[in-house]
Amino acid sequence: MDKELLAMLVCPLCKGKLKYRREAEELHCLFDGLAYPVRDGIPVMLPEEARALDVDEKLHESPGRKGEA
Repeated sequence: MDKELLAMLVCPLCKGKLKYRREAEELHCLFDGLAYPVRDGIPVMLPEEARALDVDEKLHESPGRKGEA
């Protein structure tokens, strides 16, 4: 995904930052606990298309986690 595009995108619900997960092809909003799909390189920023992050995903990605890249 283009880094400039990623820098401009925000969560449509809370307007917070999103974290791109290349391996899952998703944009994660940790505040709302949602994962927005990226299909064919195009982010689908519709809340009804997002899936809920599970507890393990939220904990693994939470700010302040040691070893996070």
